[in-house]
Amino acid sequence: MTPPRPRLAVRGLLLIDDRLLLVNAWGGGRSDLLCAPGGGVEMHASLHDNLIREFHEETGLIVAVGAPCLVNEFHAPDREFHQVDVYFRVSLVSGDLTDTWIDPEGIVTERHLIARADMPRYRYKPDSLPDVAWSDTIFYDPLEPLVR
Repeated sequence: MTPPRPRLAVRGLLLIDDRLLLVNAWGGGRSDLLCAPGGGVEMHASLHDNLIREFHEETGLIVAVGAPCLVNEFHAPDREFHQVDVYFRVSLVSGDLTDTWIDPEGIVTERHLIARADMPRYRYKPDSLPDVAWSDTIFYDPLEPLVR
């Protein structure tokens, strides 16, 4: 039996009018936790191509992928779950955040544009998200526990 391995995912940080786009992290209203749009990497596609696909699926927006800005790990040792997220800065190419948009997979049901000053009102992961989104520094967050 093959031992469990970390899952690789990509996420994009998009600022629109100096507000960060976040989506709900758990579908079906199971949690109020927010995260940056993105998801699991499919084999034989670049990280950029995976992020463009995932970002569109979760927001309906087309983005251009820029520089990496964060590597974040989170895990649930009781479930042998460990995920490594690579975050990239992204810019909007096309699309609008309309209220009529629906995630084709039914996971994302909320999209929020949040100003930095308003971030404390929300639950989000990773904890370093505001520092990363509103700076030009590259960050590394080791092993945050998985939360819902």
